[in-house]
Amino acid sequence: MDQTDSRLREATHGLIDRSPHLSAHRVLTARQAIAMGVLVATLVLLGLAHPLLVLRGLVTLITLAYLAALAYRVALIINGTKGSHMVHVSDEEALAFPADDLPLYTVLVPAFREPLIGELVAGLAAMDYPHDKLDIRLLLEADDDETVAAAEASNPPSYVTILLVPPSQPRTKPKACNYGLADADAELVTIYDAEDVPDRLQLRRAVVALHRLGPDYACVQAQLGYFNSRQNLLTRWFTVEYGAWFTYLLPGLIALGAPVPLGGTSNHFRADVLKKIGAWDPHNVTEDADLGMRLARLGHRVGVIDSVTLEEANSDSINWIKQRSRWYKGYLQTCLVHLRHPVTTWRQLGSRGITGLILFIGGTPVLAAINAVFWMLTAMWFVGRPAWIPTLFTPFTYYLGLICFVGGNFLVVYMNVFATRQLNRPDLLLAALTTPAYWVLMSLAAIKAVVQLVFQPSYWEKTTHGLHKTKTVNA
Repeated sequence: MDQTDSRLREATHGLIDRSPHLSAHRVLTARQAIAMGVLVATLVLLGLAHPLLVLRGLVTLITLAYLAALAYRVALIINGTKGSHMVHVSDEEALAFPADDLPLYTVLVPAFREPLIGELVAGLAAMDYPHDKLDIRLLLEADDDETVAAAEASNPPSYVTILLVPPSQPRTKPKACNYGLADADAELVTIYDAEDVPDRLQLRRAVVALHRLGPDYACVQAQLGYFNSRQNLLTRWFTVEYGAWFTYLLPGLIALGAPVPLGGTSNHFRADVLKKIGAWDPHNVTEDADLGMRLARLGHRVGVIDSVTLEEANSDSINWIKQRSRWYKGYLQTCLVHLRHPVTTWRQLGSRGITGLILFIGGTPVLAAINAVFWMLTAMWFVGRPAWIPTLFTPFTYYLGLICFVGGNFLVVYMNVFATRQLNRPDLLLAALTTPAYWVLMSLAAIKAVVQLVFQPSYWEKTTHGLHKTKTVNA
């Protein structure tokens, strides 16, 4: 086996070889499959004997899950809005850090079908960091002739390397990142997507933040925003959602001591820790959310820094569903992987951590998919008032459901309105107030994620970038 084949083998199977129980290469372990089969069989048998009792029990359990998720969101908001878990590094602090003491920084840029990659190269070259300490790696698929040609035509500077990843399955972003990380000697590593426009001082801010936080912190996550937020209502919804995510949901998770599901870009790692834990899982399609879980399980901490990377918000609903279904599928993969040995996970994460894993990581796509069922029941009730619908709800379940329906909807809308104020973006107010319409897209994406988890678990559905331009570009 030559060096390239060995490197590709490690990028694809390294985590499987070292920690197979932490890899999503299998959707379910034998134990999980048996447990799920027994549960389904039990419900079917009970349903045949006592259908109304089983249906009422399921509705009650789902309602309690909604209530628990709602309470958890309230806790995140209360703790996240305190602002004590966001790391602020001023321009003066970032620039004052001695240039001689700045570490070597590897920047991984995985790209597939990105003919506009030259724009990213120009943007990264403008970042304020010593070029002799920059190691930018464009990770391009070897058979992606269009992107390779565009990268070569951009005349990249000497500190930018075009690294060709041999085509193989799974063809995913984390596999490409593993391939690029293999021989990196840098102290810090970050990832940028091909359409990203990072804060020019972000690398310096990350260095200062990690230096300030100390060795317990293995990663700091920068905030993400959108440069085309005003394009249409969908991009406004997306911007409001991200504003809430980085303003108080991620800081809230840190405050509660729960694992932080990292974003797919602008997360800055200590390279030695990243390599030690096996880097990214090439079979998980929301690879950095999973990486956040593994860091937490091994005792490493994650911070959030006040530095923004702008990227493109999806402006097309079909394209948005493709992207969001991949994220949701990865959340489900992550939850299933880390619940393979629940007692061990509980010991490593603690009760707060495993609560976050279940309610925030697993619960988000599951409840989003179930929403469609309850919306359908509600519509049927208002249209035809079938007599069988009220029989599904005991008085206890009905009033709990009413709390979730009224209180939950109000809370999420209020949370989004609050985010617009924090962002100082009054132009997003209409989007915040009409958030319930956005949930319909989320539910469709969640249902698609569940279906793909069964039939195409590691399939990486590409997002179309460049929709803010006249011409569109596939990515």
